[in-house]
Amino acid sequence: MTELRQNLITRDWVVIATERSKRPNQFSKDRTDTAPLPSYQADCPFCEGNEHLTGVERARLCDDRGWRVRSVVNKYPAFTPEGELPERREHSMFRSMSGVGFHEVIIEHPRHDVTLAKLPIHDVANVLQMYRQRYADMRHDPRISAIIIFKNHGKTAGTSLEHPHSQIAATPVVPYQLRLRTQEAIRHFDDRGECLFCRTLYEELESQERIVWESQHFVAFVPYAALSPFHLWIFPRRHTSSFENITDEEIVDLAGTLKTVLSKLYLGLNDPDYNYTIRSIPTDEHKTGYFHWYLAIVPRVSLTAGFEMGSGMFINTALPEESAAFLRAIEVASSEG
Repeated sequence: MTELRQNLITRDWVVIATERSKRPNQFSKDRTDTAPLPSYQADCPFCEGNEHLTGVERARLCDDRGWRVRSVVNKYPAFTPEGELPERREHSMFRSMSGVGFHEVIIEHPRHDVTLAKLPIHDVANVLQMYRQRYADMRHDPRISAIIIFKNHGKTAGTSLEHPHSQIAATPVVPYQLRLRTQEAIRHFDDRGECLFCRTLYEELESQERIVWESQHFVAFVPYAALSPFHLWIFPRRHTSSFENITDEEIVDLAGTLKTVLSKLYLGLNDPDYNYTIRSIPTDEHKTGYFHWYLAIVPRVSLTAGFEMGSGMFINTALPEESAAFLRAIEVASSEG
């Protein structure tokens, strides 16, 4: 029988369609693009040696081999830094404001043919370190209200360039989705005197049914009411509201956790397209007792169709417990390579 589950953090009701459910291995991507990528591509603006093709660089991390990660202004930015504090404009029922903010591309590695799932842990840590650095720089701008870090991997996830990259966008307003989640977290904190995210993590660790990976500082799990097949959350064990507060030790540990989880998806689902995002508190709050930053991964192994659009509810055709068990059983190399 179909079951409805509610995700208390997002407040979404999810249809767990057991009668339509697939076995976990049935979500494996049938790839047609099997030809290996080159390590360098002459017309790729993100490849090492083509730096002149990218435009304005904001930051880079280097070692004795040269740059390892770069942050550059997006060629087609959704937000631009020119302008004063944004003011809302209203005319009758129509409201607008200027798109002041930042939109940058994080070039994750000099090589064209790599992916986070197969990079050494220290290279993944470099990417996370750049996230933290640019997040901190943007947060102190008084025009910024929220910062979204995200990655699109694969065509169905929205990427237009093969070279490994992610993005960071700083907005002059708090997106409504983030505002709602913050309000729910506040409501739970006021009612129960505890962090909703910490309670969720505690309950998942107690259950162990949906845990995929545990490290010293992080826990990766499939949520009880996962919105889609193999939807994953990575929670820090330490309560902190802003990604900016992640420590150097936690960055290395998160790098290992992220690499492990993405490697499990890579091996188990044949390198599926996916999106991930780091959800952090709005910039003017920074430290709270009620909000807990986390990283969400959404593999694009199912389609969003008319029911989801019409109802706002999601249909998940994979049991979260089975998805977690499938990923948990996949062995990945624990070395730096």
